[in-house]
Amino acid sequence: MFRKLGFLVVVMSLSLPAWSANGPGTISGYVRNASGSPQMGAAVEILGSAVQSIKAFTDDRGFYTVSGLLPGVYSLKVSAPSFLPTLREKIGVRPGARLMVNVTLNTLFEAIELGPMRGPADDDDWKWTLRSVSNRPILRINNGTVVQSEGEDHDLKGTISFMAGSPSQGFGGSSDMSTGFSVEHSLLSAGTLTLNGTVGYGEGVPTAVVRTTFASHLNNGFEPTVAFTMRRISSPDVNNLHNSGLQALSLMSADRMTVGDILELKFGSELQTIQFMGRVNAFKPFGSVDLHLTPNTVVEYQYASSLPNTRMEKGFDSAPGDLSESGPRMSITNFTPAVERAHHQEISVSQRLGKNNVQLAFYSDRIEDPSLTGVGDVSAESGDVLPDIYSGTFNYQGNDLETRGLRVVLQRKLMSDLTATLDYAYGGVLDLSRSDVELQDARDFIRTQRRHAVAAKFSGNIPRTKTHWIASYRWTSGQALTPVDMFNSSAGQSDPYFNLFVRQPLPSGFLSGHMEMLVDLRNLLAQGYVPLVGRDGRTVYLVQAARSVRGGVAFNF
Repeated sequence: MFRKLGFLVVVMSLSLPAWSANGPGTISGYVRNASGSPQMGAAVEILGSAVQSIKAFTDDRGFYTVSGLLPGVYSLKVSAPSFLPTLREKIGVRPGARLMVNVTLNTLFEAIELGPMRGPADDDDWKWTLRSVSNRPILRINNGTVVQSEGEDHDLKGTISFMAGSPSQGFGGSSDMSTGFSVEHSLLSAGTLTLNGTVGYGEGVPTAVVRTTFASHLNNGFEPTVAFTMRRISSPDVNNLHNSGLQALSLMSADRMTVGDILELKFGSELQTIQFMGRVNAFKPFGSVDLHLTPNTVVEYQYASSLPNTRMEKGFDSAPGDLSESGPRMSITNFTPAVERAHHQEISVSQRLGKNNVQLAFYSDRIEDPSLTGVGDVSAESGDVLPDIYSGTFNYQGNDLETRGLRVVLQRKLMSDLTATLDYAYGGVLDLSRSDVELQDARDFIRTQRRHAVAAKFSGNIPRTKTHWIASYRWTSGQALTPVDMFNSSAGQSDPYFNLFVRQPLPSGFLSGHMEMLVDLRNLLAQGYVPLVGRDGRTVYLVQAARSVRGGVAFNF
């Protein structure tokens, strides 16, 4: 008997160090709303038999982490003002495991909109599907709480949009009429495959952009993403090449990882190969490091080599599946093509103060062969402009821009359905040093000037009509050909001058999905137009952003 007892003691003494080496588990993730926007200050509560209750709060990126969890089965409850509480059940934690549990919060109106009413007999087998950028849960309503559970069915989401109106991005922008599409399919429980794109209509060969993306969410804290984009852009007659077009392929690879509870790393790169009057290649790395000093304070360093895609930041607010800002940004000089190359470095400090979010950032920009936007009828025969055949806009190559500046952002939630954001920026812009300049000579007079910019942005929802809207106005202290703080991807980001976006749900009737009306107005007052004299004597303009009026409908399934 003593031999058996001694053997048991030896086995236990050997197993205990192995168990303790693994250590306790950790649950972390992101909390977003139905449109994919991070939710700061959401309360995350861990419930289980092994613990009484552990509570944490999300930071300005919606990120939370709870460590020191013993092995067992837990439930996760997330609550935030103006949202229904959300519960994730049966989360198994093994010794030393690091689980990523992302949560999507929904309002009462969004919960009611999930689908038609069903009879009692159908309650057990009827599931509602809502999705965000990073989460693919199946939802059901349970006593006022949204309960999320992983599933294998109903993991497909699709969107088709039809847009019309005048584009404003210059060469490579949207066609005056276009169809956008997006299809998302969840693979297992940690991967998402997305196919989206835009096909334009008009004279000659239409513009077309198609992107395939695979994103995975691994339990070890990594979130790798791979995207492949194919792009075809109609171009004017250049060097007697009728209907010549720009063709571009790009491969993007990115990853995100967390180190402990305070460090978050994002890094990746994009390789572009462009066929247009010759072949041009571009390698564009990017990355960021976030240091979470406290639940309310984040210090971030960011590096970027291309302008941010504002449509991506807005969750395709202005046109679902629209990839018109995905690049590349091209210009020509003496029939020689050039790709805009940029280097942006930024360090910022973000702080939550009650209902306010504050950010202070310092940045350094260097842009080679910048592609400026122009408005007016021009010809490509001079070899210095790239006209857009749809919109009457064009691209013009400016001198290199090198500047340093700062940004201050203040965001406050005034009401549950109304958010206000104030943005101040100071830095360098490109501008003309004299007036009455001919377009072909404008490059000789383009200089870097210092400017102030102030932007006010309001966004909200109208509960009764379910209208989502964003209105912004960005003022610049003087004449400028480029915006101040071009790489701004913070909450204060907005297009120059007066802009308005409206998304209005419409009755779908016989359709299984739901339909929305979209209105996207940019620089509606046509401000900031800098006049020049074209080659034919007519007036043309260089602008920060051309006036654009676009609208359409989107069907979500």
